[in-house]
Amino acid sequence: MPESPSLPEVYYVRHGETAWSLSGQHTGTTEVPLNEDGEAKARQLAGTLRGIRFDRVWVSPRQRAQRTYELSGVPIPAEVEPDLAEWDYGDYEGVTSKDVKADRPDWNLFLHGCPGGESPEQVSARADRLVAKLKGLSGKIALYGHGHFGRVLGARWVDYPVSAGQRLLLSTASVSILGFEHHSEDEPTLTLWNLPSGDALTREG
Repeated sequence: MPESPSLPEVYYVRHGETAWSLSGQHTGTTEVPLNEDGEAKARQLAGTLRGIRFDRVWVSPRQRAQRTYELSGVPIPAEVEPDLAEWDYGDYEGVTSKDVKADRPDWNLFLHGCPGGESPEQVSARADRLVAKLKGLSGKIALYGHGHFGRVLGARWVDYPVSAGQRLLLSTASVSILGFEHHSEDEPTLTLWNLPSGDALTREG
């Protein structure tokens, strides 16, 4: 397979901490602002991302992701990308996993989805649309999004099922990189995963 020098390099940034992410409440469509620590860690992302020249930035429709972008110091304008929205939790919006499992002990978001919200198949389809868009681009791309959807996106980037996302922990205000090995479009990789804000991005030459 010939080398593809123009393949994209995707930097996925999860939004900073909110009161609900701290308490473990599922936050899909509810607009919960960053808390004090979330704002501080979002500002620290400026140090992590310093020196990277992004060709484009896409951000979730949710305010917590947009605020994280604003505080992270990336100088180019962002486009709102609807497919970056967090998993729609439906009836489990604002509810913790612990409380859900009190009624459904075997419940697993990545296997069962949410009543009144999105199924794993629906989230997978949304992630696949986004992956297809990204793989059709070139250059460095920053995405500002969410925890559970980001884990699905990571899994689908490397052609794993949605269920693999349960093994990909994604902290608030973290940076991950989706890329390719050997500059080959047939070898998508998770080049970096879950780097805390404030840590330097060290890349091989």
